[in-house]
Amino acid sequence: MSVLVIETNVCIIGAGPSGSTTSIVLSKLGISHVIIDAAVFPRDKICGDVLDLKVIRVLNQISPSIVSDEMMHDENFVQITGFSVNSTHNKNHRIQYEPKSSDPTFPLFFLCKRKYFDYFLVKKINPQYANFKQGTRVIKIEKLENGRWKIQAVCASENIEIYCNLLVGADGDHSIVLRSLGERKIDRQHYAGGLRQYWKGVRGMNNANHLEVFFSKKFPLAYLWIFPHLNDETNVGYMLSSELIAKNNLNLKNIFTDLLNEDAIISDKFKNALPLEKTMGWGLPLASGQRKASGDGWLLVGDAASLICPTTGEGIGPGMISGYIAAHFIARAVQQKQFNHNLFKNYDREIYKRLNDDISQYNLLRKLPIALLNFIISAITFKGFVIYFINKRVNKWVKTAYQKSITIQFD
Repeated sequence: MSVLVIETNVCIIGAGPSGSTTSIVLSKLGISHVIIDAAVFPRDKICGDVLDLKVIRVLNQISPSIVSDEMMHDENFVQITGFSVNSTHNKNHRIQYEPKSSDPTFPLFFLCKRKYFDYFLVKKINPQYANFKQGTRVIKIEKLENGRWKIQAVCASENIEIYCNLLVGADGDHSIVLRSLGERKIDRQHYAGGLRQYWKGVRGMNNANHLEVFFSKKFPLAYLWIFPHLNDETNVGYMLSSELIAKNNLNLKNIFTDLLNEDAIISDKFKNALPLEKTMGWGLPLASGQRKASGDGWLLVGDAASLICPTTGEGIGPGMISGYIAAHFIARAVQQKQFNHNLFKNYDREIYKRLNDDISQYNLLRKLPIALLNFIISAITFKGFVIYFINKRVNKWVKTAYQKSITIQFD
């Protein structure tokens, strides 16, 4: 089999939202690069499917027309206008956000299956600057004596060798880049297990354009979600700390099934519903661990950098922001023809600073006794002042996503 040799300054491994965002922004900055992915798009990805305001903010930075002219008019992007947070042990303990008539008409979130959204992004990769290799599996990465990287990959028709100055790991939690760097370690205190299952015919949703989240008394830091898709389909899932799973020898699938079948508040919604797939599981590397995400000649973005928000489980938004930031650090490195860590020493600060509040909250809450956590959740889901606080915060978040530029401080 022939060997294709490619020389480039920058190689991105992984073309999910984080990697494709890095590529799209690099192209806007005029930087040529290679991007490879083992999959051929479109492909499925286990996820809650929520595109939060961080996603919207990045897309607006790339081009405001993506949201206003494309997503707003594409039925595959379900426009989410509100949400409710519920306690499973008391039906009166719930808070619900409804936009006021005076609020901006923009949606708070979009809901879109990853098979569609990831392909939507990949199609925006610019072939003028990006050499995109789909269906290409990396089998080996090594650092050469001259400081460059050699990447060996294989696709259906040929072997590929890529030589680059800067390696970008955008290949998720099981990243071959992480393994090559010797950094693939799981800390259960900063890791979670997640399940997803698509259903049809779920009833009792408060609003067809609302997200619903449920906290249980037994595991208050875990939550179950019910998110509405098109055609009477629903994304249903559950997230629980790996620390709790290991400490209590828990079976995540059994907890999930019990909630759907036996919980007094949740089970009614599923009486006549049908699952559309088996329960699918995946791991969630949380940002609370604050993994080192840069070094001499390498950067990490998205799940490879463990950037999942520890309080919400949301990973697409933080991942895309990291891709946006990474592209600007990379462009500076290419322009200066320097790829050592000095050029990237503040990259970690920039990708974590938008998650610092969530990290602090999570690290505090996970140390509290379960009884105290339940008291806090009950108070939050019962007190009226929380609605006032949420209204103020949501309006600020919407304005930030639709009106405020992403600023990056290199020094």
